[in-house]
Amino acid sequence: MHRYLLFLLTLALAGCVTAPPRSTANVCDIFYDKSGWYDDADAAFDRWGAPIQVQMAIIYQESRFVGDARPPRKRLLWIIPWTHITSAYGYTQALDSTWNWYKRDSGNGWADRDDFGDATDFVGWYMAKSSAMLGISKWDAYSQYLAYHEGQAGYRRGTYKNKPWLMRTAGRVDARAGRYAAQLQGCRADLENPGHWWWPF
Repeated sequence: MHRYLLFLLTLALAGCVTAPPRSTANVCDIFYDKSGWYDDADAAFDRWGAPIQVQMAIIYQESRFVGDARPPRKRLLWIIPWTHITSAYGYTQALDSTWNWYKRDSGNGWADRDDFGDATDFVGWYMAKSSAMLGISKWDAYSQYLAYHEGQAGYRRGTYKNKPWLMRTAGRVDARAGRYAAQLQGCRADLENPGHWWWPF
């Protein structure tokens, strides 16, 4: 009986995805709201050299920090919800193939796309790949997002040049990364020393 209850509890916890932050306009508010997220993003920065503000701006653009985000479904006979348009899933909206590449290449074989720590590590890894393969600075949120969206091969071919909407989106990612960077300057010391009286956790 106890084993059965433990099994049910495990299934229930496995199906739980953290709710998105209450506010996403200020990166400090995100990190204050979500205990552990700053440490996750900082760990990805330490491992891959990917600036926290760029990681967070890309994740915002891809999923609005919704851990189980998926693309829309196709419609069968224009009415019945069918399969999803792509296999994109999670905070990063990574495709199955790209996520499997990440797991093999990074050594993080148990990674889950709806785990925020794995998501930041994935984005950091992908940015490092784009930097190594394409020469894009890890601090260049605009170009990093274009490579993230189109893939390194697509970026090299310049596929984004025929997509004005995508270049506008990359501009928004760049602007958000700039705002997040400025905001982070005001709270980084507090986030790195969570022993203050106000710390909510």
